[in-house]
Amino acid sequence: MDHSSKRTVLLALLSVLLISGSQGGNILGVFPSLSPSHLIVQLAMANVLAENGHNVTVITALKPPVTYKNITVVQVPMSEEDHKQTSAIFAQFASQDNSNIFMTMYRSMGQMKFMMDKMRDVMKDQRVKDLYENKDNKFDLVMLGYFLNSYQLGIAHKFKAPVVIAASMPPMEIFNNVVGNPSASSFVPAMNMAVEKGQIMTFVQRVQNFLTNVATEVFFGFLENYNANTYKEVYGDDPNMPAFEELGKNVSLTFFSSHAISEGPIRPNVPAVIEVGGIQIKDKPNPLPKQLAEFLSNADNSAILLSLGSNVKSSHLKSDTNNKIFHVLSKLKQRIIWKWEDLDNTPGKSDNILYSKWLPQDDILAHPNITLFITHAGKGGITEAQYHGKPMLALPIFGDQHSNALKMVKDGFGLSLSLLTLEEQPFEESLTELLENPQYSEKVKTFSALYRDRPMSARQTVLYWSEYVMRHHGAPHLQSPLKQMNFIASHNLDVVALLVIVVIVFIYISKLTITAIIRKLKGKPESIDKIKKH
Repeated sequence: MDHSSKRTVLLALLSVLLISGSQGGNILGVFPSLSPSHLIVQLAMANVLAENGHNVTVITALKPPVTYKNITVVQVPMSEEDHKQTSAIFAQFASQDNSNIFMTMYRSMGQMKFMMDKMRDVMKDQRVKDLYENKDNKFDLVMLGYFLNSYQLGIAHKFKAPVVIAASMPPMEIFNNVVGNPSASSFVPAMNMAVEKGQIMTFVQRVQNFLTNVATEVFFGFLENYNANTYKEVYGDDPNMPAFEELGKNVSLTFFSSHAISEGPIRPNVPAVIEVGGIQIKDKPNPLPKQLAEFLSNADNSAILLSLGSNVKSSHLKSDTNNKIFHVLSKLKQRIIWKWEDLDNTPGKSDNILYSKWLPQDDILAHPNITLFITHAGKGGITEAQYHGKPMLALPIFGDQHSNALKMVKDGFGLSLSLLTLEEQPFEESLTELLENPQYSEKVKTFSALYRDRPMSARQTVLYWSEYVMRHHGAPHLQSPLKQMNFIASHNLDVVALLVIVVIVFIYISKLTITAIIRKLKGKPESIDKIKKH
């Protein structure tokens, strides 16, 4: 090949690279939640875009649990004191009975304010401000990790970019105002209630559901007032920023970590609700670290995974509780992988137990030798176990975990016990039932096939709809009219009031008319008599 031909080929290759590079969008992920489980789901969504040629920058408060080579991370780390405070909050949750949602909401107000203040501090940090104060930075899309932080939508207006929300929860009632979903409290259970598939709520349950939703609305009303004040604090110095009430109009759609067709509950959703449950689950599991791989491969009698999530540490539990768990597990013939943070202070040593600070949970659950998952019943863990067809023993602690556990039990995928009152005998009996009765494994494996059966995978769905929003420079045509309406109009209260007034006026006029007619009729005989006398 001569010099001229080589030059032509190089120019052609360079052109291809430039063209392909120009197709990638610039995407900003805003994921400041202090919950690692939220960050895992949100980063999984962002990583789909990064792996498909888009330039992704992510704002976080926590260090990502996994390194993503295609994502630029702008971390605003918390102080050591903040980490201690966060740990103390989760330790407090672990020491309380959080099964009553009303008491939990009341007790958690102080903890919620601390966590929201830390997220606010992230948005005020100069490292974040530099992103929009540098006028050369352009973003085609902002992906906001939503956790009661609607004021953070303001950063998208700085870039004049459309927004998609990354939610690590299903489309519950608290999201109605975000996406414009209609209220469905008469047949969609709140997060403290579970109803068997194909069944409707009883009258008592509907009363409980209604009161729960009202209490939740009041609770989040206070938080929304906090958001409005924080919005002024963070963005109030810019006269070009819209009013706080206008922020939601820039949200094109929301990705929810759910799959209602298989999981339920069936409810009306507007087109802007996009369900991508299982987004954090890999299409093909990564190879396990050598120690874990060998431990599981040599598990001749199968193995059990024990993890209470990323928020609650083993040290947050009572030592007596940990000792009871160890005493039961150490007697089993199965091998146990136990997520345990302080390896110098374990509850005991046993040949069948392997402790580990960090675990690739999804990859472990995918292993064929895992036959049971002992879990805190977080949404992410429940989803991964269902996807891989593993029965569960739930030990819920706080938040949505109690309702997740209750629903899992009603679906026949496992059993649930109280962690606060855990005793050896019921713990051992539950393990024996789950390990020896095949019905739990059969039911969850049947569900796994249903959960995976979709026209597009969760990853393909995130990619398509994110690119859809970028192609159309936002998607206001997907928005529900409810997002433009206030409470009175959206519930037709003004129409009802008018109709009530019309009915009252009609009744009043009818009464006057009928009274007048009766008086006139009564007056006729008297008039005739008078005429006759004359």
